[in-house]
Amino acid sequence: MTATASASTTAGSLRSRLAQFHALTKPRVVQLIVFCALIGMLLAEPGWPDWVRVLWAVAGIWLVAAAAAAFNCLVEQHIDARMARTAWRPTAKGELSNTQALTFSALLCAIGSAILWFAVNPLTMWLTFATFVGYAVVYTVVLKPMTPQNIVIGGASGAMPPVLGWAAMRGDVGAEAWMLCLIIFLWTPPHFWALALYRAEDYRRSGLPMLPVTHGNEFTRLQVLLYTLVLFAATLLPFLHGMSGVLYLVAALVLGGRFIHYGWKLWRGYSDALARATFRFSIWHLSLLFAALLLDHYLRPWLP
Repeated sequence: MTATASASTTAGSLRSRLAQFHALTKPRVVQLIVFCALIGMLLAEPGWPDWVRVLWAVAGIWLVAAAAAAFNCLVEQHIDARMARTAWRPTAKGELSNTQALTFSALLCAIGSAILWFAVNPLTMWLTFATFVGYAVVYTVVLKPMTPQNIVIGGASGAMPPVLGWAAMRGDVGAEAWMLCLIIFLWTPPHFWALALYRAEDYRRSGLPMLPVTHGNEFTRLQVLLYTLVLFAATLLPFLHGMSGVLYLVAALVLGGRFIHYGWKLWRGYSDALARATFRFSIWHLSLLFAALLLDHYLRPWLP
């Protein structure tokens, strides 16, 4: 083998290894977490924020969230290996050892926590670390294999990003941040159960007590519908509190109404295609809702 070919092989192996570590961080999930945290940061300030602080906060939260995702992959590697949706993960395929995954997770968490402590504030670091423990340990290790309400109780950790963002800018946590947290908390069950409905066989093989497995398809569909109704009410709180204006209210009404419509159709007549569509829309629902909240925040002074 020539030196050029050897170097090419080494470079390819390095890229492959980096891709494996990157996959452990669940990039799409972490991007949504960071997006929600960023919304909290921007809403916490009446005008434009301190962008240096924002960048440090985003970096720190991103790293700790990625660490939690990597730890989740490590703990659930045997479960992931039995599910078509997750069997490709490097830990499930045995491409990364337990030591490598644990070291990677610990390193990300340590760096992210240090950034938040020194460049942001201690409150944000402790809240972010508590969220890491809540997701990686309380949810993944304790709740998920124990109860079909795992996603409801564990959803508290996933709902924390706006609170982290708010704390990063203000150094405290206000009622507005908790309203955003409540919205994500109530959004999580219909979002995740829509996925679990069309992945029920996956979860049955995994042995996890997900709601469609323990209580059946029809009961889960009813829960999805009921949660979309409660979520709709919660999304009106920012307007009622005076945190947002008419622009956000219109977005909340339209998006919430559409989510309820999906929940209603799913309850009346099930199909995998409809469950998939409901799951996909739920992502758009949260993203567009928070985008509308942010747009309203900056445009409100110029709106009638």
